[in-house]
Amino acid sequence: MALTLDPRSVEDEAVQADVRDIAGWLQDHLGQQLAAYVVGLRDPKVIGKWRRGGARPRPAAEFRARAAYVVARMIVDAYGDATARAWLLGSNSRLDDEAPAWLLRHAEDPGDVRFLVPAARAFAGAAT
Repeated sequence: MALTLDPRSVEDEAVQADVRDIAGWLQDHLGQQLAAYVVGLRDPKVIGKWRRGGARPRPAAEFRARAAYVVARMIVDAYGDATARAWLLGSNSRLDDEAPAWLLRHAEDPGDVRFLVPAARAFAGAAT
């Protein structure tokens, strides 16, 4: 697969999309367990509640969901769901050997994820 998405358009989607759509996309492409993990949830069923509009995320969790969408969307488009899940869970030298999923889960503000999008963009760009 080749990188077909413009990173700016993915970032725009992440900002403009309803959180229900973000939650649904994460659930569909990362799986319910990993989607819940990266947004900082203890109960994976909450992702489904967000998707159905039965609950709204707290601001920090919504921030993490939108950041996860950006990085995962670029990698899913370039390599597919399985590679995106592996990338999120694996140690990453561009991120001081931390797993992107761990960084997302513990992010509280944009500074905590400032290197995630460039790392995902570099990885996805390697597919071209």
